Amino acid sequence: MELKLRDGDYVPDGVGGLRRVSGKEALVQRILFRLTARRGYFPFCENLGSRLWLLGQVSAAQRQTAAVQYVTEALAEESGLTVDSVTLAEREKGVMDLTAAMSCAGESFSITLKIQ
Repeated sequence: MELKLRDGDYVPDGVGGLRRVSGKEALVQRILFRLTARRGYFPFCENLGSRLWLLGQVSAAQRQTAAVQYVTEALAEESGLTVDSVTLAEREKGVMDLTAAMSCAGESFSITLKIQ
């Protein structure tokens, strides 16, 4: 079991403790953390996080390939998780929607992030 996070803070349980998550909810929480944390910013965990924040610096022609690489790289240490596809769609100049379709233990799901 892991502690539940919301907007970077632990969520209280209302009786002096902290809420916990398990199963798919814990997996999704770990995935979101790995995709949104900047890779290389944790001194003792240099491989934690992703390089998705660099997508704006990649040429438009290479962005989709870079997005697949960055998502796969960020989630490589997540045991049993397979990244099935990554789709990048430009919303407006400098803002993109990234959708990653994944599967774990026979269950498929997707996550969409806004990338600036």
